Amino acid sequence: MYHITYGFFYLLSLIPWRIMYLIADAFYGLIYYVIGYRKSVVMKNLSIAFPEKSEAERVRIAKDFYHNFIDMVFETIKMFSISNKEVAKRFSSNVEVLNDLYSSGQNVQLQCGHFFNWEVINLGIGLVSKYPFVGVYQPLTNKVFNKMMLDMRIKNGTILVPANEFKNNFKAHVPDRYALGLAADQNPPNQFKAHWVQFFGRLTPFVVGPEKGAKLNNTAVVFGHFYKVKRGHYRVDLAVITTTPNLYKDGELTQVFAGYVERAVKMKPANYLWSHRRWKWEFDQEKHGQLLVK
Repeated sequence: MYHITYGFFYLLSLIPWRIMYLIADAFYGLIYYVIGYRKSVVMKNLSIAFPEKSEAERVRIAKDFYHNFIDMVFETIKMFSISNKEVAKRFSSNVEVLNDLYSSGQNVQLQCGHFFNWEVINLGIGLVSKYPFVGVYQPLTNKVFNKMMLDMRIKNGTILVPANEFKNNFKAHVPDRYALGLAADQNPPNQFKAHWVQFFGRLTPFVVGPEKGAKLNNTAVVFGHFYKVKRGHYRVDLAVITTTPNLYKDGELTQVFAGYVERAVKMKPANYLWSHRRWKWEFDQEKHGQLLVK
């Protein structure tokens, strides 16, 4: 079954880019206008993040977001057959920020927000990074699709660690040198095990793992802002947040990271994954006061 399914998606991936984007545009109309996939969540998030914008401006951001979201789906299909020459043509970065850290002997924690398109960035970073690139993934319940995605993502040497093995078996998967990529803006599964930080003017829970990991392993922390340059072409701008994470008090590094994400989103509002419930919980002083980052 795996070979049949993989072969089908491989053949789909051979469709020329121009035709693929015509199909994507048709799916955009279906998803946005007919199905309305998570539209209420998207609009609520945008009203929180951009209260100063008019309704028409927020609708424009939402429409551009859905275009980016659908493009990502079809671009991911293209990744099954894309050559490294084609990846190099469609990916750019200031990778020297990352590679200059390699000679220091320090490993890197590359922290990002949920920007578009992380599948292209994964293959692109694998081409240019001196560090072995490591990603954490949530295994899919469908074993065929899970293996397909794994095989696609590891083409350029990315090391993938299952989320359920990350805490206890990380070193079993990863060599001594690494750049660990993390989508560090995830909504925490437990609101009482979080850092509550300012994010778009609202106290918001962020997962504690990235900060704890950086301090435990004394990694350099680098922020990655990746975004669409033009359709099918992406860039990642890298910036060193710190090489001394243990100098930060509890929660401070998370607050700094949240600020980087917020500034990146304000630069390119439609480039963020607005369909996830970023503000799922409300801050309560009595319940969450001890978790507040000041």
